[in-house]
Amino acid sequence: MKVSIITVNFNQPRVTEELLATIPAIEDFEIIVVDNGSEKDVTQQLQINYPTVKFFRSEKNLGFAGGNNLGILQASGEYLFFVNNDTEFTPGLMEILSEVLDKHPEVGMVSPKIKYFYNKGMIQYAGYTPLNYYTGRNSCIGLRENDEGQYDHITAPTAYCHGAAMMVRKKAIEKAGMMNENFFLYYEELDWGEHIKRAGYQAWVCTEALIYHKESVSVGKNSRLKEYFMNRNRILFMRRNAPFFKKIIFYLYFILLVVPRNVISYIKAKNYNYIPTLIKAVWWNLTHNKNSKDLGYR
Repeated sequence: MKVSIITVNFNQPRVTEELLATIPAIEDFEIIVVDNGSEKDVTQQLQINYPTVKFFRSEKNLGFAGGNNLGILQASGEYLFFVNNDTEFTPGLMEILSEVLDKHPEVGMVSPKIKYFYNKGMIQYAGYTPLNYYTGRNSCIGLRENDEGQYDHITAPTAYCHGAAMMVRKKAIEKAGMMNENFFLYYEELDWGEHIKRAGYQAWVCTEALIYHKESVSVGKNSRLKEYFMNRNRILFMRRNAPFFKKIIFYLYFILLVVPRNVISYIKAKNYNYIPTLIKAVWWNLTHNKNSKDLGYR
């Protein structure tokens, strides 16, 4: 099997069906859908509608990493294409990305250009800049720019691939290991990218390939869940990956600048319930081992 397409469904069967309808039936490709503890099990109904798709269900929500890891265990492809269920394929997408991996054995993972589904002239992703380990920040290249061809014809290394759409070489996974499940949601693909690069591979972006992204369908664009894991996992990522001295600087930066700034922004927006959410995210990192499976979100 050449490519295994893996997507995770969580309480969004209609959205997942919309994705499946855009995936072309190509020989030597398999499609795997992991239902990640949805309240209603719709896998049997989806199987009727899509008999060639392989459906697997976890009775428990394993998070983004856990759901995709379950898909990895079922995949037979040489390359694994991880896509959010709120995406839409375009012609040639899989062929272009798999050709990059065919031609460049040093590449462990590659992402396409990503554009917004609801504004198809606007870019979401055309690569990432390297992460600043003093601040725990980096930039998404092309974010919210109108696409005027400024990032066309780029097939080159990038700092990170994008979790919404990334094709990963199975041999790279075998060397680096699967996604770390204690992130649960957000930052897991950046952490994974770091480990894949440490295993001797590169991350690339190929803007000849394109996918559309509806963005934040499962968790919402703004929610306490998202706010908690974005802050908790930003710290966790730094704990797991930053050099010691830069890690100390980051801790001071986050506590002395980021926390007060976020609290002020919550108050201005009248999102008062986000304040204890932020405190809980920081407290988890102060009281838990960096490999703890306790997510801390209640």
